[in-house]
Amino acid sequence: MADKEEEKGFVIKDRRRFAEGAEAEGDKQGPEPEAASAADEQKTASPEEASDRQEEQARGPLPQVTLATFIFSLSSSALVHLGEIPEPETNQTLVDLPIAKQIIDTLGMLQEKTKGNLDQDEERLLKSVLYDLRMRFIQKSDK
Repeated sequence: MADKEEEKGFVIKDRRRFAEGAEAEGDKQGPEPEAASAADEQKTASPEEASDRQEEQARGPLPQVTLATFIFSLSSSALVHLGEIPEPETNQTLVDLPIAKQIIDTLGMLQEKTKGNLDQDEERLLKSVLYDLRMRFIQKSDK
């Protein structure tokens, strides 16, 4: 009996476009599964989650991660903890010198570990950001 029964396999549907304006058979069925699942998630998500998603979409794509953007990110965090710029979420200015020092030390460690592996622009950026943050830290800690 088992020999006579046919095994059921799986079906592959190619959804690629083969030519300009030509559609694969699977494209005529409706939206892509990913798009459908995203729409379903929005329907089942709480209003707060939906609002967060809308804010993310309104901001647009995130910048490409490079050494420069990483340095600027750490620098911004240090400036927030030095009380130089307000915290983005609460718009309050706070001073937390130990955390600022840790971020500055992290940038210093990054400078030491990448020595000889950076191009001139990256090296100049890291050096100037570190100098500026260290001077600001000294000014804040003297008060």
